[in-house]
Amino acid sequence: MAPRAPRLVITCGELAGIGPELILKAWWRRKEENLTPFSVLGPVSVFKKLIHELDMPISVQPIDANEEIESLFQTALPVIDLPVSHPVSAGTPDRANAHVVIRAITKAAEMVLAGEYAGMVTAPIQKSALYDDGFLFPGHTEYLGKLCADQTGEAEQPVMMLACPELRVVPVTIHIPLEKVPHNLSCKEIVDVAKITAQALNKDFGIAQPRLAIAALNPHAGEDGNMGNEEALYIRPAIDQLNAEGIMATGPHAADTLFHDNARRDYDAAICMYHDQALIPLKTIDFYGGVNVTLGLPIIRTSPDHGTALGIAGRGIAEPRSMIEAIKVAGRMAQYRHQNSQS
Repeated sequence: MAPRAPRLVITCGELAGIGPELILKAWWRRKEENLTPFSVLGPVSVFKKLIHELDMPISVQPIDANEEIESLFQTALPVIDLPVSHPVSAGTPDRANAHVVIRAITKAAEMVLAGEYAGMVTAPIQKSALYDDGFLFPGHTEYLGKLCADQTGEAEQPVMMLACPELRVVPVTIHIPLEKVPHNLSCKEIVDVAKITAQALNKDFGIAQPRLAIAALNPHAGEDGNMGNEEALYIRPAIDQLNAEGIMATGPHAADTLFHDNARRDYDAAICMYHDQALIPLKTIDFYGGVNVTLGLPIIRTSPDHGTALGIAGRGIAEPRSMIEAIKVAGRMAQYRHQNSQS
């Protein structure tokens, strides 16, 4: 079941972090940024308290999960209330409220899977606080993969893409020590991540024939084996397989020449071998506007590309651009899927 028109749901994230403030600021700029209508999953009390403390001229309207929000969104922030157990203190995560953060993510995914919302945007979470409450996943991406698999009965392979207007990057390995990267790479893993990326670029970004640039692992792309043989062992074979299957892939490209202005014109996304190889160029190009997009799932999910910023929480100085861009990207993805469902 697809919504009559795309609308989004945003999770509250870590309540003691900057997530609630970013959501309020995004709603305040809804008109000038032309944002897709959204509702929020989180505690009404937390948003009202923050509005009072920051003296923001914003109204919060509690709603039911399936309530229409399009007209309401223009005058008030619609919030599906998930009450907290303990009062929230800015900058100090409370394990007693971790269940609210997890419940917001779970319920948002369920609503998107049910077709009640077209996509979800997640505010940053404080993983350590969730781990203390028994959360067993490295982060949003892995948890959403499990939720979707449980709901659909199909194995899911979530893939993380970081995007800004000038660059899209996808790391094959993510949160592992650098010394373990070569041992966690394989031709199959590179091919699987690249295929999921190409499919998403076509389906959710409207790119008819995506062009992928595959980064090398070693300096100078291994320099014919003098600086490493991973390129010959599995990166080149992966590129050959992708091209044989009709996916435009080039490389292996030396990472030190892959991200300058002229190079970026030749591809739609760069497939990188490890976390920092992907994130350093993106954050250098657009530190405040990067968006985390989860590919390979039946739902749309985006997130700001930053953390909870506990040190500035509650002070009213958090920069909302990454949250606003995450809402915009999710809205555009939802619009592509909505258009495709109508054709």
